[in-house]
Amino acid sequence: MKKISSTLLGLSMALAASAHANDKQLVIGTNNWAENIAVANMWKIVLEEEHGYEIELTDVGKSVLYSGLANNDFDISLEIWLPTTDKDFLAPYKDEIDVHDVWYEGTGLGIVVPSYVEIDTIDALRDSAEQFSYQGRPTIIGIDSGSAIAGLTDDAIDAYDLPMRQLYSSDPAMMAALDDAYQREEPIAVTLWSPHWAFAEYDLKYLEDTQGVYGESDDIFWFSRKGFAEDDPWLTQVLNEWHMDDDTLGGLMATIEQQGDPVEGARTWIGENRELIDTWLAAGE
Repeated sequence: MKKISSTLLGLSMALAASAHANDKQLVIGTNNWAENIAVANMWKIVLEEEHGYEIELTDVGKSVLYSGLANNDFDISLEIWLPTTDKDFLAPYKDEIDVHDVWYEGTGLGIVVPSYVEIDTIDALRDSAEQFSYQGRPTIIGIDSGSAIAGLTDDAIDAYDLPMRQLYSSDPAMMAALDDAYQREEPIAVTLWSPHWAFAEYDLKYLEDTQGVYGESDDIFWFSRKGFAEDDPWLTQVLNEWHMDDDTLGGLMATIEQQGDPVEGARTWIGENRELIDTWLAAGE
């Protein structure tokens, strides 16, 4: 009887350990940042094709992302920058959202110019604003108006008294403008962040933020609706083990950019980085 009971107990534990592979539906809230698209598609492929999940990626604005997690419309999201950049987005929902572990350390954020541009500080941008005209006006080209970097750039324009506008667009539109100016070696100022594939493709530099408007370096965490860790302890352990650096994340983003498709690019990168991914997955065993 003891032997049979032990066998049944072992079988029960094995079934519990693999429960995450059965009928698991997951909604991941995403935004249009290059690294967010990259890691969301990477995890969608790994979890669907190897662990039986059904994953829905839902692209929304920042404010909707946080309220959606708080209201259980989404299960997880893979990118929150703390302690500075996303603190104001998190603040109204800090009791309804769980922030989990860091997966990328040491972000960058600010106004970026090509390295051939002679100025090195945001202060110097004030006196050189006319050189950075876009569509007839001195311009810093940004991304969507609801992003944290857009708000900080508005603050920087005020703090440094820059005679410039911020032109809200999108990551792809901003990058298209950067590429066009870069190919012609013309001055251009854009809002950018690290990690981003642009730093692997172009010779760029951050303008020094002497007033500290953009804050100190952040880390990137993943976060979830309240109670997700109890509902899916396996995936929680796996994502808490997940870590990437400039080489691994930059490689993922560069592969996607080269292939022009986030799914195929992520799938190619997964095949080339099997050992790394297996170390993350092993945490759930």
